[in-house]
Amino acid sequence: MAFSRAGGPSLKQEQPFLDAQFDIFEWHPKFQSCVAYFLDYAQYNGPVQALAAYLNIQLPFQKPNRPVLSSRSANSPSAAGGGFGNNTTTASGKPLPTVGLGGGIYPHATLLPYIRRLVATGFDFPAVLHGFFGDDWAAGIGPLHDQERRNYLFAAKSDSWLRVKAAYDMGDDETVPFLRPLQNVSEKEILSAEVGWSEWLAMQDWMLGPRAPAADALGGRGNGNGSGTVKKEDE
Repeated sequence: MAFSRAGGPSLKQEQPFLDAQFDIFEWHPKFQSCVAYFLDYAQYNGPVQALAAYLNIQLPFQKPNRPVLSSRSANSPSAAGGGFGNNTTTASGKPLPTVGLGGGIYPHATLLPYIRRLVATGFDFPAVLHGFFGDDWAAGIGPLHDQERRNYLFAAKSDSWLRVKAAYDMGDDETVPFLRPLQNVSEKEILSAEVGWSEWLAMQDWMLGPRAPAADALGGRGNGNGSGTVKKEDE
């Protein structure tokens, strides 16, 4: 169900990473489930830890300054049932920043760095995503995963390997060890990315609003080097 503000538009509208309607309020509980699974179980799982070490990315509980140990607040029992405690304070004894999610109090943690690292290194297979984010991964982080795959395509089309690698590094301690071409790409995904790329080139030329090209002109006509333009039908 879409949510509409009084006199305002619904939040159930076309999103850049989806071809169908997307309801942010239907998506959010699934995303919360992925966050909880990642924080409470996956980051303490041996295979996840091994892959994270191989890809040179710290898990939330390994962060030296702001470790996130679980999805529960400091006053709640750990969701994992033991093994790593229910303390959500830093080494200095200060409480971690928290945000309200669905009525609960949770430490702040973002999943995007892990999704980006899996995409850029070619490890974003369904089995790996399930291992990191749980049973709700397709509905919870699936839209974000789709967008990051498209972002990776756009990055590769926009600049050199060296600059793309720099964009996927995370400081001196968490540089990406290698890049791999996008894996398991479908024709539909390529065509959708081509349309998105053409729309981006059109925006670079201010071909927006009344100047926007016809929909059938956005079929991937960019010249592939990041500096092309989408021509209007009458040119």
